[in-house]
Amino acid sequence: MNDLISILLLGLVEGITEFLPVSSTGHLILAGALLGYDPAYWALFNIVIQLGAILAVVVLYWRTFWAVLQGLLRWDPPSVRFVRNLIVAFLPAAVLGLALHKQIEALLESPITVAVALIVGGVAILGIERWVREGAIKGIADVPLPKVLGIGFIQCLAMIPGVSRSGATILGALSLGVERRTAAEFSFFLAIPTMLGASVLELVKNRHELATGQGVGMTGIAIGFVVAFVVAVFVVRWFVGIVSRHGFSPFAWYRIVAGGAALVWLLAR
Repeated sequence: MNDLISILLLGLVEGITEFLPVSSTGHLILAGALLGYDPAYWALFNIVIQLGAILAVVVLYWRTFWAVLQGLLRWDPPSVRFVRNLIVAFLPAAVLGLALHKQIEALLESPITVAVALIVGGVAILGIERWVREGAIKGIADVPLPKVLGIGFIQCLAMIPGVSRSGATILGALSLGVERRTAAEFSFFLAIPTMLGASVLELVKNRHELATGQGVGMTGIAIGFVVAFVVAVFVVRWFVGIVSRHGFSPFAWYRIVAGGAALVWLLAR
């Protein structure tokens, strides 16, 4: 029963935070530290349930994906550029993720790193919101290739837990002249190959644990997957509307307050 409550709680945290610029991985790490979880026991679960949140993007934007697929069959330039841009933006994270896998795993065991990154990221968001003007580039297919590659490298900052993959890509895109809605949707779509690759890598690496029923187990992962998916569907819809009207400042202040509170608690315990 305790595991079930934890599974539901972590699935809820993942669904809420995956696409917000607040770091889902960071929140899962802090939740584990706050509740006294064994990080090794929940590591695979925390990675794989992110696919539930990613599935929410596929469901919500299925018309976009279907139109792109039809365009690819006709080799329409906009559809080709759309896919090309996602692949190019994904490559830096794929290469660096494989090269720095052990170092990244070590950071995942550091809640203090998460707390500091939340604060620093919040300050960075406020700075970008204040100084970066609204971009003119609309549509993922219309983002120039050099800017796409820049967004891909900026996404790699999210290998530091607490930085936020969505926050890094969205704000990186804004800094490179992409308008808000396109920046947010680019981040949503880029999450699909990025998180799929990370989850497959973890599943292969932990195949023995899955086969022997160690850790949370497939049933627990499936429940967390479904919870993360359902919650993320609502969050993505809400997030696009909030960003279009109010920008990213509310999330910046949340990061600073949450990171500061977490840092005080971690240092005092």
